[in-house]
Amino acid sequence: MDSSVGGFYEVEKDGNLVLVYHHPKYCPIPQTQTVTSSSDLQPLFLCPRSRRRKIKSYSDTYPLNSSPEYVLSTTTTSHDHHVLPLFWCNNKEFDADGGCYICEGSNSGTDYYFCNYCSIKLHKECIQSPLIIKHPYHPEHYLQLFFHDDNFRKIECLCCGRKAHWLIYHCTTCQAFMHPICAMKPIPFLIDPPKKHIHPLTFFPRQTSLTCNVCGLLRKIYPTYVCFRCNFVTHNDCMNSPHIIKISRHRHRISFTFSLTSREWFCGVCRLSINVDYGAYTCDTCSDYVVHSICALGKDVWDGKELEGIPEIIDITENDGPFEVISEGVILYFHHNHHLRLEVSNVYDENMLCQACAIPIYEGNLYVCMECDFILHETCAKAPRRIQHALHPHPLVLEVINSFTYNTFRCNACDRGSIGFAYHCRMEVMKIPCS
Repeated sequence: MDSSVGGFYEVEKDGNLVLVYHHPKYCPIPQTQTVTSSSDLQPLFLCPRSRRRKIKSYSDTYPLNSSPEYVLSTTTTSHDHHVLPLFWCNNKEFDADGGCYICEGSNSGTDYYFCNYCSIKLHKECIQSPLIIKHPYHPEHYLQLFFHDDNFRKIECLCCGRKAHWLIYHCTTCQAFMHPICAMKPIPFLIDPPKKHIHPLTFFPRQTSLTCNVCGLLRKIYPTYVCFRCNFVTHNDCMNSPHIIKISRHRHRISFTFSLTSREWFCGVCRLSINVDYGAYTCDTCSDYVVHSICALGKDVWDGKELEGIPEIIDITENDGPFEVISEGVILYFHHNHHLRLEVSNVYDENMLCQACAIPIYEGNLYVCMECDFILHETCAKAPRRIQHALHPHPLVLEVINSFTYNTFRCNACDRGSIGFAYHCRMEVMKIPCS
């Protein structure tokens, strides 16, 4: 193993064999906050913002060539402010106030670096990251430390699946990315996954053509675990995939199964055929509805929630209606304080607009307010208060446009500006005709 790169070594931890990263230059916990020439004390480190200012690049991802260590002679930058070393914080109590600035990972915990100039906290692993590492998850090539600007391109960490930005380890050949803190985590040789297999699984460090039994895909750069007794293979991220979920493309919950009956199946999301020898999600209510594992867990259709053990509630489209019937032909609409009366329009008037969809009411049935000029198409008045739309993983709630900025919005379905009522979920907005 190259001593300047460091590497993973076998260590017994709690009776189990794990691979632990070690770099010969940096000890686990630095003990000083002042510059010194003593060889007994550990080096100080620069804030990543200071390191970034030394590099001029027009690319969204570019290699980092400077050492993370603080150098006494480097006291100012071109912006003429002091470059100070990071402070090492070793607290007795757990610090749950905010996570690491670099990886946006978990809370800072008890041990972390702090930049007094930028007022940011940083994981030790993210700061002490060597410029090059050799990782068991990607044994074919070295991984180099890069800066990545996620304003141009969104990438995900190979280990945890979360968004990767700022400091990342990157293989330019295979387009593999890792958070520094994920790259430094111990790797267990044996894992006992209660959800996906009855036997312990063994880490398989060699990148080869092994198809995952859970997702049915051959993803060469992803870390893999195997069961030699059963000829079972699973990617590290597939091992913890949920058992029961709800997706936007189907009204019922769907559950994971390792195999399907021998017949022709087509995915309910992508419409392509499904191999019955690998895992998929099925609906217990609709016996012919099946979805690829990878399609079911897509961020555009699944809200990320595991529903196993959670009682199923009534479908969102079967809740209270949008109005209360007062008498024959008279209703009280949930977004209006007066009674509305059902009428038939025979007048062609472009200025008579439906308050919900902002489309003129030419002919047909409409509801007219008995006290003011509020009017609705009959179809708009019957639009449900909440819906589950195929284009969004979360339920959408019908709201009055006055709750939005400047009383206008842009529909995410047709990408057109509109007024009126809208189905809304945080950043997702959809007008009634597009729902």
